[in-house]
Amino acid sequence: MPFSQQRVVRASTGADLNLFVRQADNRPRAVIQINHGLAEHAARYARFADFLGPRGFHTYVHDHRGHGATRAPDAPLGRFAQDDGPAKVIADVAAVHDLIASEHPNLPVILFGHSMGASVALNFLLRHSGRIHAAAIWNGNFSQGLLGQVALGVLAWERMRLGSDVPSRLLPKLTFQAWGKAVPNHRTLFDWLSRDPAEVDKYIADPLCGWDASISMWRDVVTMALNGGRDSGFAGVRRELPVSIVGGEKDPASDYGKGINHLADRMRAMGFSNLVSKVYADTRHESLNEVNRDTIMDDFAAWTDSVLNT
Repeated sequence: MPFSQQRVVRASTGADLNLFVRQADNRPRAVIQINHGLAEHAARYARFADFLGPRGFHTYVHDHRGHGATRAPDAPLGRFAQDDGPAKVIADVAAVHDLIASEHPNLPVILFGHSMGASVALNFLLRHSGRIHAAAIWNGNFSQGLLGQVALGVLAWERMRLGSDVPSRLLPKLTFQAWGKAVPNHRTLFDWLSRDPAEVDKYIADPLCGWDASISMWRDVVTMALNGGRDSGFAGVRRELPVSIVGGEKDPASDYGKGINHLADRMRAMGFSNLVSKVYADTRHESLNEVNRDTIMDDFAAWTDSVLNT
C-alpha cells in the first residue's frame, strides 16, 4: 500500500524535502523516523510503515537530498550538496524531527536507519541523542578504517582527474558491482540486496534506484561512515539509550555481518547498557525486503515493545 500522506517540508538548508507519512491505526505509542539508503528512496518503506501502523506507530520517512523527489538548489539527483553535504543531510533530518515534535509533542521518537541511512541516523544520534527515545542502526558498516581513507584518496584523485563533480567511475566498481559479483550464481548484479528475485527486479526497474552517485556524494557517504567509526564521537551520547544493531550474514556491504558485530562490540565496550544486536543467517543487505522479512519485522516490533515498556 502507498503512504497515506505525501508532503513537502522546507528545511533550513533550502531543501524541499519530499516526506511520506503513515499514521498509526489506533492509539499512537511512538513515531518511527526512517532514513533510507543510498540510491533508493522513501516510498520503498511503505510496506514497513503498513506493518507498523496497526502496532500503534506513526511513520515519517523523507527522501534525502539528491534522492527521490526531494529538491534543493545544490543537490541534483546523485549529489548531497556542493559543499558541507553531511551537515546539510543531518540538518534535513533535524527538520523532519522538528516537524514530528510539533505534531506529536508527547510521543517518543525511534530513529531508524538502513545502510547509508544507518550512517545518517548514527551521525544525527551523535549530535542529538537527547532528542530520541531509541535508535535502530541497521545494515551499516562503520569499521572501514584504512579502507575508508583509501576511498577518500581515490575520490580526491577522481575529482582532480575528471575536473568536476560527476558520477564516480571507481566507487561503484568497488562497492555495488563487486558486491553483486560476490553472490554465488547471481542472476543480476543487484542480487546482493535480497534473495527475493521479485524485490531485486522491482529495484532494477525503479528509475529512482540504482543510479551512480557523484564523486562528492560518495565522499560524503564515506565521511559519515568514518565519523561513526570514531569512539570519540560518542562522548556526548547517553549510555542508557536503547539501540538495535541488525544486519545479514550474507551481506557483502557489511563484510558479511562483521561490520554489525564490530559496531555492537565497540558500543558495549564504551558502556552502552541497553543494546541488542543480531546478524540474521543467510540474509543479504535489505533486511526489510528479504525473504525472512516477516521474522525481522516481528523482531523489530518486539524490540520496540521492550524499549517503550521500560
